[in-house]
Amino acid sequence: MQLLPTNGLPTLLHARRPEPQRRVDRYRSSLLFQLHGMRYVWLVFLVVVALLLGRFAWVGLQRQPSPAATAMPVHPVAYVLSKTTSPRADSVVAFALRQLGTNYCYAGSTPETGFDCSGFVNYVFGRYHIPVPHSTALLISTGQPVPRAQARPGDIVVFTGTAATSTTPGHAGIVLSRPGEPLRFVHSSSARRESGVKISQVEGTDYERRFMQVRRVL
Repeated sequence: MQLLPTNGLPTLLHARRPEPQRRVDRYRSSLLFQLHGMRYVWLVFLVVVALLLGRFAWVGLQRQPSPAATAMPVHPVAYVLSKTTSPRADSVVAFALRQLGTNYCYAGSTPETGFDCSGFVNYVFGRYHIPVPHSTALLISTGQPVPRAQARPGDIVVFTGTAATSTTPGHAGIVLSRPGEPLRFVHSSSARRESGVKISQVEGTDYERRFMQVRRVL
């Protein structure tokens, strides 16, 4: 430092750093700033990598089949091939036909209230103490499966619902036809035109598309 007189009084002046020293200081400050910036970039990069690895691991676990799915055995369907009709089946069919014209009623299961499709099947078979569920979802697993060509009077026929994309049980009726004949059945229909208990045919109608299975309970 230097003491310079000004109006007779000494003045304290700071000595200026040399230019090379100032350049070194600026370079050092710039380098420290860049190092701090790189540390932040690497931290963000590591976080992103960790998230991606976690995501891939989760997707891999989701794609693995469950033990229940891999261990489920596949059994061939056993069909009932008898072509004979029992006297009780004739009685069931005759009683079902006596309900022709009864109104359709959602969830109904008596002639007084009307029938829905499974309620009609439940009512007719219940007359002869043959237990069948009041549910199309359960009718598809009631009794034994029968090839369509072997359907006979008294069998239950199950269809999907009316929607074009439907693949689950949504309608059911009682078979009237014998093996080798066009498949006809009596049922309680919710159709806007001619609703109620009536006779329909599978071949040549929308029931052809909706057909699922024939079940035998007699």
